[in-house]
Amino acid sequence: MKLQDAVAIVTGSATGVGAACARRLARRGARVVVNYSRSATEAEETAAACRALGAEVELVRADVSDDADCRRLVAAAVDRWGRLDVLVNNAAITRKSDPFDLETLNARDFQDIFGVNVVGSYQMTRAAVPAMRAAGAGAIVNVSSNSAFTGGGSSIAYTSSKGALNSMTLALARTLGPEIRVNAVCPGVIDTRWMRDVLGPDAYAGLEQRFAQNAPMGRVAQPDDVADAVLWLVEGTDYVTGELLSVDGGIRLSGGVRRPMPKS
Repeated sequence: MKLQDAVAIVTGSATGVGAACARRLARRGARVVVNYSRSATEAEETAAACRALGAEVELVRADVSDDADCRRLVAAAVDRWGRLDVLVNNAAITRKSDPFDLETLNARDFQDIFGVNVVGSYQMTRAAVPAMRAAGAGAIVNVSSNSAFTGGGSSIAYTSSKGALNSMTLALARTLGPEIRVNAVCPGVIDTRWMRDVLGPDAYAGLEQRFAQNAPMGRVAQPDDVADAVLWLVEGTDYVTGELLSVDGGIRLSGGVRRPMPKS
């Protein structure tokens, strides 16, 4: 896919991975819809950064758990530019809980998390498909998590939602090909405000230490690391679909074997 003058929507793109994806797409010449639900100031900053890279930008507040908002978000892109080529389903929520105390999650927690992480991605995809088919091709990338493979994560509800998102990625890839490709990236720990806020400073510092000691890459991911993988799935190949791409610095390979800390 050629990104010059393509049209892309990135959900949850005010901060973190979503903002990094929006900037990467803008740098490649795409016209970008920046989406947010609460972080208006940060969304404006992301939009300004994309414009500084030469991109045309539409800023849209929308909650992806609301189907009407999803359709309005797609309509904003199509009404302005007449097409839609790329959708990055990045918006997500979680609720931190103790995995050893099942009473710390209830049905509403699962419904809220699945409503954004799974149903929201489905609704955005459903809204995007007609415009992508009209354009003759499309690329959808879902931002999942390696917790779907490991069973870790901030809560069992969050982990379960990412497992469901992975399964939905495969199902949609089967259904929407050959015109539309659907893939997912599955990051591990990412250095974002969102992750630091969810985990808390002590837990996040512990994960940083674990990655420094055990991951072959020796560090946690930066948002741009994940955005680079998203960009490759959009632009770097036209023959990959239904892929669940780990972007975790190789932490899954550690097998519990600790690497020596580098000497200072």
